[in-house]
Amino acid sequence: MSIVRLIFAIILPPLGVFFTVGIKPAFWLNILLTILGIVPGIVHAVWLIAKHDN
Repeated sequence: MSIVRLIFAIILPPLGVFFTVGIKPAFWLNILLTILGIVPGIVHAVWLIAKHDN
């Protein structure tokens, strides 16, 4: 499942975060970061998914 979430994190970062944590502050932060620039959103999403998989 983490591979699918990572693919979503690259294509649409908030979707990958939503599948990992649901609607929590991290999800809203990722939406903000994605609006400010796609790269910060991707970095945050990948970091969050990697942190949650451990």
